[in-house]
Amino acid sequence: MAPSSRRLATELVLPVPESGHPVVVELGPGTGAFTGVIQELLGGRGHHLAVEINPRFASSLAERFPRVQVLNDEAAALPRLLAESRFGAADVVVSGLPWASLDRTTQRTTLDSVRRVLAPQGAFTTFSYVHATCLASARRFRRLLGSSFEEVVPGRTVWGNLPPAFVYHARRPRPRLSPATLDLLAAQVGARAAARTGMRS
Repeated sequence: MAPSSRRLATELVLPVPESGHPVVVELGPGTGAFTGVIQELLGGRGHHLAVEINPRFASSLAERFPRVQVLNDEAAALPRLLAESRFGAADVVVSGLPWASLDRTTQRTTLDSVRRVLAPQGAFTTFSYVHATCLASARRFRRLLGSSFEEVVPGRTVWGNLPPAFVYHARRPRPRLSPATLDLLAAQVGARAAARTGMRS
């Protein structure tokens, strides 16, 4: 409905280190609502890679942010893209991807790519619109997130965003698992979430 707000961007980029030379990867930057905030935080430090599948957006971002390495490709290609850039593991992956609109296979392969490139102590952040959390695809993504990372913490709702949204903060990527094991873990995450909801009601 509208570009992501500055407040949502600030919540999303919280894991970007304030010192050192981190490797920060941005997925689905679109028109750059988060890109500019990341650049402000880095202040010329480290490396900022932005992966954008839309060639028009990618071209615009490269022109607006000359310090950002903009790659016109899909997010699932992240392991290859990072290897070709020779930056090693990512310290932070920030995602603006519309996870609830992605099919199951794309959700899984893209999230697996994120998990594979993150450093052991790395952080992954993404956001969800509040109104979309009831969608089956959004619930599926939340389960996949829980099966891919040992720690997943939802942030406070940013009511000033249009529409309102909140951020998922994920840390400690799990070792690479088979699809069957991921499905099992996702089911367990969903069962625990349902049990907690039942206890609260």
